[in-house]
Amino acid sequence: MSASRSETTDAAGPGEPGSDLLAALLDGMDAALCAFDAGGVITHWNREAERILGWSAAEAVGRHGFAGWAARSADADDVLGRLMASMDIEGRQVHEFALLRKDGGRVLVRTQSAGVRGADGKPAGVYCAFSEVHAQIDLERSIALSEALFADASWGVVLVDVDLRPTVVNAHAARALGSGRTTVLGRPLGELVAQGAEELEAALHHVLAEGAPSGLVELWVTVRTAEGERRRCWRSGFLRLASPLAEEPVPLGVGWLFTDVTDSRLAAREADRMRFRASQLHRAARAAAECEDPMEAATVHLDFALAGFADHALVDLVAMPPRAAPGTGAHRAYDWADPGPDPDAPVRLVRAAATPTGGSGPVSRSGGGGIPVRYLASTIADVDIDPE
Repeated sequence: MSASRSETTDAAGPGEPGSDLLAALLDGMDAALCAFDAGGVITHWNREAERILGWSAAEAVGRHGFAGWAARSADADDVLGRLMASMDIEGRQVHEFALLRKDGGRVLVRTQSAGVRGADGKPAGVYCAFSEVHAQIDLERSIALSEALFADASWGVVLVDVDLRPTVVNAHAARALGSGRTTVLGRPLGELVAQGAEELEAALHHVLAEGAPSGLVELWVTVRTAEGERRRCWRSGFLRLASPLAEEPVPLGVGWLFTDVTDSRLAAREADRMRFRASQLHRAARAAAECEDPMEAATVHLDFALAGFADHALVDLVAMPPRAAPGTGAHRAYDWADPGPDPDAPVRLVRAAATPTGGSGPVSRSGGGGIPVRYLASTIADVDIDPE
């Protein structure tokens, strides 16, 4: 039942356009609303008040206070007195009352009341908006959660609009992006992220179109900061935001929550690399132990170990002239019967085995025939040769 059929103001009588507009406004409110005149008689009662307490406008309008129907007799005078006291106080007054439903049940409501002034400026009544306490607490929790997230939460929180531009950024996220909370607002993500912006935008587009993914996503990005570019790994969760006031869900943007896991990811990657290398070395040692030829053992060892350490490998041997026969002077001949190395001769390195040039493959013996490999002098300066 429309409230305007039973209550009107002096300015608009029943059936007048002003009365219909007032009824539509009252019945369209999300909060329950009632109003009292200066004598405590109910003059307005909207649909939300009827939904919460079960009493229709026809049953409520015209009653004096809540005594005998919407409140216990022991509480009715106190409830009405506290509400009517709002006429003489500036601002809104907040109270909590236990009211009676039409079916006999009790409901705890939180009210906000304020005085109404007449055309002459004198108190003319009180209006009272109320809702169930648990609904009010849910709203306050939601507001408190939003405030806590955007204060300085341990996770970065960013609200992104449908154009993928940040609209709200908390302090943690601003530090991670290397900027201030206000300087990142409205800027394209490509200006904030040097590398990885495409993957991030693709994730946000997916959330807008399909909804949030079922789990967390790890994104590697390079962030521009005053100190330079930094490579970071962000473990991210996404939420699609839709308007609760629209008849159909209307996307408002995406809520993006993330935390930096770069150190743990790098540590895990290094641990995996070390485990793999240890395994490869163990396999290489076992395979090389089966070879009788030392050069074959070396190449087999490299074949197994190469995958864990490098893309290419080579083996160079130290080759030196044999020791000269005594007494030959400046034109002495080499004593090939005594091939011991000459410690005064320059050190030469000869390529013995290597992986294929310009490609991948097993380590094979070099076909260079013992031709020395050209190295800079500093490269072989520290080679220690034992002449014995």
